[in-house]
Amino acid sequence: MKILLTGSNGMVGKNILAHNSAINYNFLTPSSKDLNLLNYQDVKKYIAIHQPDFVIHAAGKVGGIQANIKEPVSFLVDNIDMGRNIIMAAKSNNIKNLLNLSSSCMYPRNVENPLSESLILKGELEPTNEGYAIAKIMSTRLCEYIVKEDDSKNYKTVIPCNLYGKYDKFDPQNSHMIPAVISKIYQAILTDSREISIWGDGKSRREFMYTEDLADFIFYAITNFDKMPQNINVGLGHDYSINNYYSEIAKVLGYKGKFTHDLTKPTGMKQKLIDDTKLKEFGWKSKTNLTEGLRKTVDYYKSKINI
Repeated sequence: MKILLTGSNGMVGKNILAHNSAINYNFLTPSSKDLNLLNYQDVKKYIAIHQPDFVIHAAGKVGGIQANIKEPVSFLVDNIDMGRNIIMAAKSNNIKNLLNLSSSCMYPRNVENPLSESLILKGELEPTNEGYAIAKIMSTRLCEYIVKEDDSKNYKTVIPCNLYGKYDKFDPQNSHMIPAVISKIYQAILTDSREISIWGDGKSRREFMYTEDLADFIFYAITNFDKMPQNINVGLGHDYSINNYYSEIAKVLGYKGKFTHDLTKPTGMKQKLIDDTKLKEFGWKSKTNLTEGLRKTVDYYKSKINI
């Protein structure tokens, strides 16, 4: 099977290509220089030339809470354009199977957890990443509309919980929470800092899955695509507090200092836990526990900074 994978140089894309099952497929992995996803005609032409059997849309402008607050325009517009272009170009070229990667951030902020797939557009979004969320809702709905108009098309959306792992970004200003905390705590060890500040009260709860597990799900989905639901949450089905994550990362790194809380900083949604009912029915479960995933991620981080 020939698979077009967008975002092959990102964290999710790299984990997909590194998975043991990747060898069984012929992956097209154009870089941004080879394929400008922001240009519809370029995308349409690329698909027409290469005629993939399957499209996985994993590309996107991503970042943590600080980056989303700072650049809402590009998080909205770039992600809308990428999603629209790849999905519509696939449709135009009569590609039957497309797997769209979305995000649990598109669920409303003030609804009861766990978050079921039926809650999309049922409430106000979290303001700190609203632009990104709107873009992900657009691509998810677009896939639904295409299937509604043409049931021969399998255009489906995977909604992962928060992710971390190998190939992540470890910039404290722009990365997601776990890599940012790993970098922050490691730098505190290097500078002999005995105190680390946590944004907010640290009581907000988050569900983070090791990215290798998402890659494993992707290959399971490819082989069982016809029976996969239109939209499906992929995660652990349980969560931890921000304070828990700081504590566990500190243990892995051997940090002995204390944590304080900056209550002037935003904390985002109080909880974001996916409902894994459909996931269980689909027959897949994550394999990596938090401690194991953090150790692997820390090892990767250390290898990247040449320790």
